[in-house]
Amino acid sequence: MPPPSQTDGALCAAFLEGDKNAFGELMRRHQQTVFRLVRRYAATPDEARDLTQRAFLQAFEAASRTLPRLAAAPGEIPFKAWLLRIAINLGKNQVRDGARWARAPLEAVEASAERPPDAQAALERAESEALTRRAVTALPKRQREVFTLRIDGGLPFAEIAETLGISEGNAKSHFHYAVKRLRDEVRTLSVVPNVPKGQS
Repeated sequence: MPPPSQTDGALCAAFLEGDKNAFGELMRRHQQTVFRLVRRYAATPDEARDLTQRAFLQAFEAASRTLPRLAAAPGEIPFKAWLLRIAINLGKNQVRDGARWARAPLEAVEASAERPPDAQAALERAESEALTRRAVTALPKRQREVFTLRIDGGLPFAEIAETLGISEGNAKSHFHYAVKRLRDEVRTLSVVPNVPKGQS
């Protein structure tokens, strides 16, 4: 097993030299980040886990072709940026192919008043997460990509720019507008219309 202190670049080099365990270490190192990223695009945690597995499978299948090209460029091999780009593309395909965010059914909301406090809090958290995911998918494509890479991927703006092929200033600008738009969108989605009794 490669020592965890090795850099991504060193693990990539070891993998290209035939050490399959090196890719396993890369997978363990980044699987939580990939999961958080694709969770924005997935309707359920199970879907997110499936997307995470598919992202690593695609990366593994393409590694022998792509990593040598990445290694030829100056500096550290940008494995994480490359992997997250694969994850984002899978997430976008998931949305495009008709995935829909799960919303708590009306019956669950109406019954929540009779539930214990912990169950009520869990329902509220689930509703809040569903609203946030819905708002994130409503963002323009580039804003959504920058936001998920920054918040879920934990990338600095320089790496986001490298991942998406844009300037660092452009990445910061997209993030600023994404945050502003999300605040407005979540506020709008959270508003419950006040319908007078007897009207529908």
